[in-house]
Amino acid sequence: MLNKGKVMKDKGFFAEFRKFIARGNVLDMAVGIAAGAAFTAIINSFVNDIINPIIGLLVGGVDFSELQIVLKPATETTAEVAIRYGLFINAIISFIIISFALFLMVKAFNKLAEANKKKKEEEAKKAPAAPPAPAPDVQLLTEIRDLLKKQN
Repeated sequence: MLNKGKVMKDKGFFAEFRKFIARGNVLDMAVGIAAGAAFTAIINSFVNDIINPIIGLLVGGVDFSELQIVLKPATETTAEVAIRYGLFINAIISFIIISFALFLMVKAFNKLAEANKKKKEEEAKKAPAAPPAPAPDVQLLTEIRDLLKKQN
C-alpha cells in the first residue's frame, strides 16, 4: 500500500514529465531529435520485441503491428490499401519511451547544474570579502601623510 507522500510525489514527477513533453523549447527538441536518432534501433527493438508482446498478451493476444483497416483488398495488379493503425500505436509507444528517457536525462542534467551552481555560490560566500574602501576624508589624509613622508 502506498502512503500519501509517495502518491503526491509521483503526481509531481509525472506532471513534470507531461510539462517536459508539452513545452516547445528548441533545445529540448534538438536533444530529442539527436537522442531519438541515436537510439532508434534500440527503442524499436525494445518496443516491438518486448513491450508490444506484453501489451498484446494483456489485451488478448493482439499483435499491434498487424492491426489495420483494409480500405481496398489487394488484387493481382494492385497492392492492398490499408490504414495500419497498429504501426501508429507502435510509434506512439516508442515516442513515449524516448521522451521519458530524455526527460530523465535532462532532469539529471538540471539537477547536476543546480548542484554546481550551489557549490559556486557557497565558494563565493566563503571567499574573503575585499576590505571596504576608506572614507574619502581618510583617503585624503592618507595621501597627505604619504606625500609628507616622501618630502622628508
